[in-house]
Amino acid sequence: MNRIIDAIEKEQHKTEANSFKVGDSVRVHTRVVEGDKERIQIFAGIVIGRKGRGLNETFTVRRISYGEGVERGFPLHSPRIAKIEVEQEGRARRAKLNYLRTRKGHWSHVTCHLAQIGR
Repeated sequence: MNRIIDAIEKEQHKTEANSFKVGDSVRVHTRVVEGDKERIQIFAGIVIGRKGRGLNETFTVRRISYGEGVERGFPLHSPRIAKIEVEQEGRARRAKLNYLRTRKGHWSHVTCHLAQIGR
């Protein structure tokens, strides 16, 4: 029974999905179906947490939109996710960045790796 479940999970498993960490600024391209048309919608923000493992792994992205904090959770291996782009690598020393929910202004950002920028 386990071999059958593993075989089904293996074909749905995305290999390029592990290219980001908690604290990174990402752009998540999701497929949205409206009527009979399908389009790509982009949700950009900071990854504040990852949980689960295997096919059940999810991650949460937070951004500020019109002065309000917006969080959205995504299943990592969902077929609705077209791609995940890493805009900027962040340096986080925690597994979950829940403290960003209470921060205001420029204090709500994670420091970036200067080596990636070229300094």
